[in-house]
Amino acid sequence: MPFTRYACLLFVFALVQVFPAQVAQARTEGGFTKLSNGRNLDAFDTFIRDLGLNNDINRVFRVHDDMIHVSGKQYGYFITKKEYENYHLKLEFKWGVKTYAPRKNRARDSGILFHVEGPDKVWPKSVEFQMIEGRTGEVILVGNGSSFTVDGETKTRTQGGGSSRFARRGQGPWRDEVGYRDPVGEVENPHGEWNLLELISDHGKVTYKVNGQVVIEGSNPVPSRGRILFQSEGAELFFRNIEIRVLD
Repeated sequence: MPFTRYACLLFVFALVQVFPAQVAQARTEGGFTKLSNGRNLDAFDTFIRDLGLNNDINRVFRVHDDMIHVSGKQYGYFITKKEYENYHLKLEFKWGVKTYAPRKNRARDSGILFHVEGPDKVWPKSVEFQMIEGRTGEVILVGNGSSFTVDGETKTRTQGGGSSRFARRGQGPWRDEVGYRDPVGEVENPHGEWNLLELISDHGKVTYKVNGQVVIEGSNPVPSRGRILFQSEGAELFFRNIEIRVLD
């Protein structure tokens, strides 16, 4: 081995020995772990209505350019393989252009369903961080028995119907049309720009943030733990930098 190459190897080895903490910190800055690696969906399962689990033959979910590209053509989702209870989830998303039936030319729609429990289906019991043009940041209860409390008011989803959502703070009027923006309190960036979403589930307290702004604070979610799901619901969109920090 030439001396110069040997010397370089010794130098690198010495750096790792002297600065191991700094090297580790660079890999786990802030304590977050990446769920999306920009190359594949290894941390997730996929589910497509009428096709089932891990049978995405039409490539509704594709990974390219460090993004997860959701076509929106079919209803379904990609979902974490692991369950979580106390955590800080953060990610970026932006809307694409295309919309599909049954939501053709209606407000672009998706969502993050968290604390998912029960069998895979469209849609499993959970609480939703709603993503829809003009109303991103509201709470929707999904599945019989799901429940949530905001400002002392508790709502529970039942088979008989009843109210199953909480509007975000400052929510204005809404129309179900593609490209709609809230004229009163819009929190999303203009179409085509990335948005930062944060979901914090901390020992019974839940916080939703959109682009750094707190839009919902609630408590006592039912279910209280479970997997985390990202929807395909008739609109093209993109996700990137999906990261999680466990708070236990």
